[in-house]
Formats: sequence, C-alpha cells, structure tokens
Amino acid sequence: MNLKNKNLNAIITIISIAIPVVVAVLFVIPKPDIEAGFDVKVMPFFHAVLNSATAVLLLASLYFIKNGKKQAHKWANLTAVGLSVIFLLSYVTYHFLTDSTKFGDMNHDGLVDAAEISTVGGIRYFYYFLLLTHILLAIVIVPMVLFTLLRAFQNDDAKHRRIARITWPIWFYVAITGVIVYMMIQPYYA
Repeated sequence: MNLKNKNLNAIITIISIAIPVVVAVLFVIPKPDIEAGFDVKVMPFFHAVLNSATAVLLLASLYFIKNGKKQAHKWANLTAVGLSVIFLLSYVTYHFLTDSTKFGDMNHDGLVDAAEISTVGGIRYFYYFLLLTHILLAIVIVPMVLFTLLRAFQNDDAKHRRIARITWPIWFYVAITGVIVYMMIQPYYA
C-alpha cells in the first residue's frame, strides 16, 4: 500500500469526529424493539476480553520494537487495531440494543437511589474517575492511532516514533481501564 504522498488528514478527522458522535447518539435515542438472536448480556464481557487482548498486544508491540523486531511489532499493532475495530462495532451494537447499566444499581431498576449510593460508598468516585478518563481518552486515541498508523505506512519513522511515544501509553490506559470499568460495573448488569 503506497501512502507516502497521500494526505489522509481529512478522512482521519471525519472518522475521529463521527465515532464519538455516533456513540453519543446511542445514549439518547430510544432502543429498538428487536431481538438480536443471541443474549446481548454477554457483550460487555466480550468487550473486556477484546480490551484485555489489545493491552497484551500493545505490551507485545512495545517489547518487539524495543528488541528490533519490526515485523512482529507491525503485526501486533495491526492486530490491536483490528480488535479495536471489532470492539467498536460490538460496542455500538450493544448500546444500540440495550440501555446503559448504572453503577450501584443493585436492584436493577435503572435508578440509583440514596440507599444504593450509600452502600456503594466512596468507590463510586474512583469508578467515575476511571470511566470519565477512559471515555475522554478513548475519544482522543482514535485520531492518534490512525495518525500513528499512517506515519508507519508512509515509512516516516521519525514522525511515527514521535507520535507513538504519546499514542502507546494512552491506548494502553484506555485498554486497561476498559477492563477495570467492566469489572467494577459487572455486578450491576441485570
């Protein structure tokens, strides 16, 4: 693929704006009354598995590049991107079909009352901090990953390395916090 002279900035910008807009819309539109043909309750676990695998691939990618294994580094990153695309499609599908789960909703009525808040205690502040940073950085990471990938395919090693030093820790944080957020909210799934 010859991307050396291609300016894909506009496409990356459009994708980077469209993804968070689509996800935000999912949280405000009414849920359709359709059957998925499978139990959608397994999807959050699937998302955690994808995030875990992405984190492992990112660690492998770092190891490979530090040890001069460029081809393995490339494939680890491309696989991580592929898993992230699968995650995004599955995440959009899940939130298209279901209402959001609320942290602390012990009786699964869609509301978190004062008694439930009291029972959960201060851990909810930690949960919401992780969730907020995860969401914000998930928005930021999309263009960063795409530009990092583009620079690699353009064989612009200097720019690729420079942006990858910022992209990698943010992407790793998003992957890890995705798993932690899932583990924390999992007891509240109906």
